[in-house]
Amino acid sequence: MLTTRALRERRKRRNRIALRKRGGDRPRLSVFRSSKQIYAQVIDDEAGRTLAAASSLDKSLRESLKTGADKAAASAVGKLLAERAKAAGVDQVVFDRGPYPYHGRVQALADAAREGGLDF
Repeated sequence: MLTTRALRERRKRRNRIALRKRGGDRPRLSVFRSSKQIYAQVIDDEAGRTLAAASSLDKSLRESLKTGADKAAASAVGKLLAERAKAAGVDQVVFDRGPYPYHGRVQALADAAREGGLDF
């Protein structure tokens, strides 16, 4: 039997393969959520570098958030990431949810990034 970690890696890999097929040359908006924080970054896989990043640990957000592990924090991170991505010249991305289901904090981050002007 496969362990939970192996199943998680399998889901992540399956998602990334689908993104490569659909995404073309667009950068990838990758999300990582832990039990206490949420992190997001826009990655250019061709060049292998991060174009923009935001997390609930950023100083500007940390002071205004009650906790880094709720939907309010996720939407604040999404808005901040959209601002930083726009400043870096990125308008279109491919959303990489990783092994996480698309609901709750992950969905809140995606919706806020769309409201901030990212197209995916």
